[in-house]
Amino acid sequence: MKKIFKTVLTVAFTGLVFNACETTDLDLRVSPNDLAISQADPNLILNSIQLAGVSNMDRFNDLSAQLTRIQYMTGRIYFNNFQGGVMNSVWARTYSSEFNLAGSAVDVGLFTNVDALKQINADSDINYDFHVAVGQTIKAYSLLLLTDFIGQAAFTQAGNPDEFPAPILDDGPVVYDGALSLLDEAEALFATNPPTQGADDFFYGGDSTKWIKLINAIRLRTYFLTGNTAAFNAVVAEDNFISEIEDDFQFQYGSRVLQPDTRHPEYANDYSPTGAGGYLSNWLMETMRVKEDPRIRYYFYRQVDATPGADADPDEQFLSCSLFSVPQHFIDGGFTTFCSVPNGYWGRNHGNDEGTPPDGFFKTAYGVYPAAGRFDDNSFGTIGLGQGGGGAGIRPIILASYVDFWRGAMATSPAAKAEFLRSAMEKSIEKVQPFAALDGNADRSFEPTETEVSDYIDDTVAAFLAASGDAQEDIFAEQYWIAQWGGAQEAWNYYRKTGYPTTLSPSWEPDPGPFPRSFFYPQDEVITNPNLQQRSDLTNQVFWDTNPASPAFPQAN
Repeated sequence: MKKIFKTVLTVAFTGLVFNACETTDLDLRVSPNDLAISQADPNLILNSIQLAGVSNMDRFNDLSAQLTRIQYMTGRIYFNNFQGGVMNSVWARTYSSEFNLAGSAVDVGLFTNVDALKQINADSDINYDFHVAVGQTIKAYSLLLLTDFIGQAAFTQAGNPDEFPAPILDDGPVVYDGALSLLDEAEALFATNPPTQGADDFFYGGDSTKWIKLINAIRLRTYFLTGNTAAFNAVVAEDNFISEIEDDFQFQYGSRVLQPDTRHPEYANDYSPTGAGGYLSNWLMETMRVKEDPRIRYYFYRQVDATPGADADPDEQFLSCSLFSVPQHFIDGGFTTFCSVPNGYWGRNHGNDEGTPPDGFFKTAYGVYPAAGRFDDNSFGTIGLGQGGGGAGIRPIILASYVDFWRGAMATSPAAKAEFLRSAMEKSIEKVQPFAALDGNADRSFEPTETEVSDYIDDTVAAFLAASGDAQEDIFAEQYWIAQWGGAQEAWNYYRKTGYPTTLSPSWEPDPGPFPRSFFYPQDEVITNPNLQQRSDLTNQVFWDTNPASPAFPQAN
């Protein structure tokens, strides 16, 4: 843990306005490199907290989506893919007390900045309760996810580098209880409907009632993971959580390209002069294609109408695996889609490490939801700068559809679970469809009709009720996965908690090693903290994961 405590040097540092031109007594000035807390702008500190929280969510989403096949994972061996550096940036954004950490693109962390806001609020005649409450909420959710991802976190000795320069890590239950206490404190502040004092609330526009709904939604996901049915039901009984789309917790991106680039990160990666930058998940695209999911044209934009090895001739240069036979471990698992998904859905399978050929204008790109790319209207054009919605999309974090899936997972009967499945699917599709309007050049006649949407939902719910055991759980979990496109930070949690879906495609490598149950400690912290010793593998189970050890669990791995 860094020892230097420079509270007010935040991400917003460049926006800080100094009145030096109006000051003649230079001896009364404080160096801009060592500003006092009393001189900090609380609004800029709050901006830093919000942006750090979003960056953490981006990282959690990316890692979770890779492990669950919602996104593509590049390397063959889990151990090699997820080394100690994986969590460095999240750790720094949470705990750093130093400005401009070398190579981290991180300024002062959540703990330091929230503490600064609390001190400013205590010392000032101006009411900054809103700022503190937002900071506490974002800090609490980041702590919960950090604990889910590495099993422990610094809490009781965090944020006090003078007394605890090398803090011990607290076990999961301690951090969970501490994060829930932070949420209690935040709710008490929001309940007074404090003024925003001109602050930019990037999520809810200063509406304290929506922040309280978010707090209760975070409690629901926490009680689901820990199996606390009584507490879960108590929150539901109060009926004040994220239950409608207008209450969704999400971050809105812009369309500016430079200084700064405000576009959705996946749009910036794909809609470039060289075409799509990454690969999308064959498992997700194939699952949605086979099911004729009405969201597929919003999620993915196809640049070609056929895929080598599926409905076009194999192509050694652009898709070399299209020349391969389906390997035995795919056949044994009942999977025939190994390399190529038909109809131009050009992606990659879990763990494919074949390198990157010049296929930027062939492979499938992010669509109009949530990255504000192009809507797939069978135009099969190449992608480029400014197309579609220009990147002014969203980062889904906690949506009303997710909450319905948690409620369904906690339901005590198939009939009750089916109702939440229906509601979650309705909300997910309703969330996605308006994004087509962001692509002003799209032929929207390709959008699914109301009847097609309702038939899809009815058929899925009917199939769920007709199934039993693993088959029933797979239907439910697959829909949860599909709904989490673009915001999948809770997917890995659900997978470790339940083991579903069991329908995930195999890894490219027949033996990728034990499935990760948690990540390594952040290597930067291991190097500087003598109280921390790095783990030897990825099999440590977080406290709420009471399932059999890897590799026996989860079944699909």
